[in-house]
Amino acid sequence: MVDADVGDVGIVHPGAMGARVAAQAVATGARVWWLPQGRSPATRERAAELGLRPAGSMAELTAQCTVVLSVCPPAAALDVAQQVAAAGFSGVYVDANAISPGRMAQIAEVWDGTGAALVDAGITGPPPRQAGTTRLYLSGDDATVARVRALFDGTLLTPVVLAGPVGRASALKLAFAAYNKISYALAAEACALADGHGVLDDLRDLAAHLLPGTPLAGSEQLAGAGHKAWRWEPEMREIAEASRGVGLPGAFADAAAETFEQWREHKDDRTVTSDRLIADLRGRGPGAAT
Repeated sequence: MVDADVGDVGIVHPGAMGARVAAQAVATGARVWWLPQGRSPATRERAAELGLRPAGSMAELTAQCTVVLSVCPPAAALDVAQQVAAAGFSGVYVDANAISPGRMAQIAEVWDGTGAALVDAGITGPPPRQAGTTRLYLSGDDATVARVRALFDGTLLTPVVLAGPVGRASALKLAFAAYNKISYALAAEACALADGHGVLDDLRDLAAHLLPGTPLAGSEQLAGAGHKAWRWEPEMREIAEASRGVGLPGAFADAAAETFEQWREHKDDRTVTSDRLIADLRGRGPGAAT
């Protein structure tokens, strides 16, 4: 059973990643609540399958829970924090979004003086479905971080504590994403360049020989970026902001954001191919100007 000090847990909002994170808390015996209002039938079905309990309002959720997890698109992170705070929440708020340390500082201001405790969290890896694939990095007040770590100890989501204040987990998450996700944008641009000169198949053959296992070598791996690009684009904006915060230009992340922006129409479409993504970059996709 879960540590008695944790109590009930809330999740806002259980998308593909958030639902699987919440499921790990359910697996330890915690009661996990969510807000069905305004959510899609697919989200409702996912929540029911994973054993999440519906709350009638944000006020009900915050009154019921001692821990609230925020797992949402980066652009919504500040607004979600403000909604939870406005409902009078005074427990442990875990912001597990792909946001810059600067954005995390803004969220910390939301909680200042409310009596709530803030934990900065960064998720790396896919939605946790098997052991050893996904980590939850945590930073903030030692005692509060320890409570969140205990919630996920022994689950498919491996908690890793970073010494230091709020902001460190977000910085690590974005630094990793800068390499991992920008590599997809770079691979797509390289493929579009090769396609424009009639050597795409040759590039793929070369990459399979010299760079196996990379998005450049695997057309299916590159295609996987298409249905996630709508989430990756704002994450790139956060990376650019974080880069500029330490004196870096942020140009790589800005360029990657522009690439992912061109694939927003493929949101959650797992059938999109790498050839279609390349055609979109070259302006040859459906709806392109003639």
